Amino acid sequence: MNSLKILQNEVDKWIKSHGGYWSPLAMLGAVMEELGELSREINFREGFKPKKDYIKKHSIGEELSDTIFALICIANHYEIDLQEEFNRILKKYSERDANRFT
Repeated sequence: MNSLKILQNEVDKWIKSHGGYWSPLAMLGAVMEELGELSREINFREGFKPKKDYIKKHSIGEELSDTIFALICIANHYEIDLQEEFNRILKKYSERDANRFT
């Protein structure tokens, strides 16, 4: 399955048709901003922190997708094959943590 590669290609086409990639640090800032919005949404949903009235409601799925989009931008900038890296990480976790949670 190459679904991450498909996502990387789709993001690349979109970015290139909308002005190109930002600088790496600006893209990292976007990741951090999206993580903050995800954190705010989860804190609200779990009852830990109410939202201010002026903050519109977002779904956790939307915030996760925004974060993934921003991370894919960084991967594309550095020409990282996320599918290959993700497969490597799953193998690492499978070997390292095979009996860790049993």
